[in-house]
Amino acid sequence: MSIPQTAARAAIFLDRDGTIIEDGGFLTSPEEVVFIPGAATALLRLQEQFALFIVTHQVGMARGIQTAEEVERVNRHILDVLGEEGVVITEVYCCPHERSEGCQCIKPNPFFPNAAARDYGVTLEGSFSIGDHLPDVELAQNVGGTGIFVLTGHGDKHRDEVPPGTPLFENLTGAADWILNGATPAA
Repeated sequence: MSIPQTAARAAIFLDRDGTIIEDGGFLTSPEEVVFIPGAATALLRLQEQFALFIVTHQVGMARGIQTAEEVERVNRHILDVLGEEGVVITEVYCCPHERSEGCQCIKPNPFFPNAAARDYGVTLEGSFSIGDHLPDVELAQNVGGTGIFVLTGHGDKHRDEVPPGTPLFENLTGAADWILNGATPAA
């Protein structure tokens, strides 16, 4: 399987926990990973038109609950399972910091989308971010894209915090349907 061409393509920036996989807390082992039903199929459809990136906040590393090696093993497992389904994730970007540290890589700062544009030539205009927390939505908005909120993971708990007009769907499948059926990205 070849990696999809990314140059001059828009991207989808995906939250990991609560969007692609169930939010199981601070995962330290691949055996703890549970995929959200339909996620792989949705990603397979999206990659026909978009480069796919995972942007995840793994604060457990800053708190000493997870090691970088454990997080990498979990990420590798996710990529392997998705790869078996034909899904290619271009890159996994991971912020290991506490929000209070004020790092540049934590969502919604555009550090990782800008890195994707620089390193893979993706265009940020027309890109999307999808996740179950407001910083996931704001990530795309901060680079001129469209943020999408999903109700999986912690999404249902935060539903009332979602600004009016924000695209909101039950899951990644609903978000993919909307995008692929001609969603009008933010300009």
